Amino acid sequence: MGLTAKIRTRDGWAVSHAVVTVTDMTGAQVLRAEADTEGAVRDVNPLAPGPYTVIVTAVGYAPAAATAIVTASGRAEVGTVTLARQGGTELPPPGPWTVDPAHSTVGAVAQHLGISSVRGRFTDFAATVEIAPDDIAKSRVEAVIRAASIDTGNGMRDDHLRSPDFLDVARYPEIIYSSTGLTPAGSDRWTVSGELTLHGVVRPVDLDLAYLGTGADPWGGTRAAFRATTELHREDFAMNYNQVVQAGIAAIGTTLKVELDIQAVQGESLPQA
Repeated sequence: MGLTAKIRTRDGWAVSHAVVTVTDMTGAQVLRAEADTEGAVRDVNPLAPGPYTVIVTAVGYAPAAATAIVTASGRAEVGTVTLARQGGTELPPPGPWTVDPAHSTVGAVAQHLGISSVRGRFTDFAATVEIAPDDIAKSRVEAVIRAASIDTGNGMRDDHLRSPDFLDVARYPEIIYSSTGLTPAGSDRWTVSGELTLHGVVRPVDLDLAYLGTGADPWGGTRAAFRATTELHREDFAMNYNQVVQAGIAAIGTTLKVELDIQAVQGESLPQA
């Protein structure tokens, strides 16, 4: 096999329409290949040994270049090439935005038995974003999640998570997040500082936020997409239940990985269906 590469966005999504061009040191093109639906490039034609320049382009993304050294085997393993969105520093228009729950996901991942993961999500939530017009750091995020809407795909497990051992939804029906500030972490990334109210406990929680872009929707509106992640420790929120199985391994991990995929509509309300 001659050339192999994977084309990804900064958040790990495949760029299926990417084109890879390989040139030799004279600038002559020796290979051109397109990525498949998984963002992978595989070309079976061997290349002559030596250094090459690999240029990756895709509509909507800034071009990226890398150097590949082809050995006597004729193979060039470029690895993963990350593309940044074209004009990634362009921010969403200022003003209010309303999160669309139908096109957003509030999820969490916990370790199970120390060898695998269990994924869950909350299906009932509402959130608003206010983009400040003068200073992006003054923007705000407010979110309310109905704790009883937890869904892991197993009814017995969900009932246990709703019980006093974990979320105790009868006493604490809402999970609330309120931001207190934003700190730039890149051209299209921020650290969102805020306070999370969970299980009756209020703790500071930072989100690693990536802005994925803005575009028109079929209903005449404008939408913006974001992805955010963080880690929570259950003991920080007085959820200390656990069951220890053999060799001292906890049945349920104490760390939760929170994954948020958010789509927001410009304006103070969602479009009417």
